[in-house]
Amino acid sequence: MIRLKSVVKDYKTRKNNVRAVDDVNLSIEKGEIFGVVGYSGAGKSTLIRMFNGLELPTEGSVEVDELFISEIRGSKLRKARQQIGMIFQHFNLLWSRTVYDNIAFPLEIAGVRGEKRRFRVNELIRLVGLEGKEDAYPSELSGGQKQRVGIARALANNPKVLLCDEATSALDPQTTDEVLELLLDINRRLNLTIIVITHEMHVIRKICNRVAVMEAGRVVELGDVIDVFQHPQECVTKRFVRQVTESDETEELIHMLLENYSDGKLVKLLFVGGKATQPIISQVAQENHVLLNILHGNLTQTQNGAYGTLYIQIQGEVAQVDATITRLRELEIETEVIEA
Repeated sequence: MIRLKSVVKDYKTRKNNVRAVDDVNLSIEKGEIFGVVGYSGAGKSTLIRMFNGLELPTEGSVEVDELFISEIRGSKLRKARQQIGMIFQHFNLLWSRTVYDNIAFPLEIAGVRGEKRRFRVNELIRLVGLEGKEDAYPSELSGGQKQRVGIARALANNPKVLLCDEATSALDPQTTDEVLELLLDINRRLNLTIIVITHEMHVIRKICNRVAVMEAGRVVELGDVIDVFQHPQECVTKRFVRQVTESDETEELIHMLLENYSDGKLVKLLFVGGKATQPIISQVAQENHVLLNILHGNLTQTQNGAYGTLYIQIQGEVAQVDATITRLRELEIETEVIEA
């Protein structure tokens, strides 16, 4: 569906060149919700603007639905952009137009008239849950309602790709979740490919299938969301993951557990997928006649499945404790014995 090959973007200044995107290669499949996460200055917003030709790469190619966006200009590019919707952090609504007229605007530009246009606008209003707000102006709407207008407007011309540039950054947590649920619903109903640019790992965890982590213009880590959460490799990725896991693996926590639970063995378990919700702990304890004390843990849901981290204390005869650890590993539970 989308292919980026060796994409580079340089900006010239009076003194030197600034490289905003550095040798990025990505492949995004049809119907996928793909996340790009990075801190300010990582190059993610520049990258997303190359998907619809708002920025052109200095080197490399950008292909969307078998069309090289990086090579076309003029009317061909304008027509291609009708298939690539975009929603923004600060909504970008026309403040002098009502909800209905904001949604109708891209249809006017595309030359859609009369009953066909009215039908499409009303269909989109129902899709994003804005019934009764057709005649309201943006100043009369909440932040979440404004973003729903932005989503409806971006979908007006039945795009094949939806770009979301920090689309929830201006919203409170509850409204953010509501907008993310709407995007998930749209993805499922329309099989729409969605690319999400954000600096919030909660957004990635909530709706994305895969994620690319950017730093200094480069993609430093790429994979299924659950794999990236489970085994973050780069320092920047680990910082992002801690936004959601609340740093349950910090040295302070481990030190406290070792200090207060010195008997037996202290073990960290990592559950993935269906195992995260199965009664494995109690079964293994009964099999090996040991006492298991659950000390700390959490469960995180992603679009690829759930994963959970659990700290336990195992007490019993040395041979039984060792047999318990062996059994957990046989069940493909990542098991780490924590020692002082």
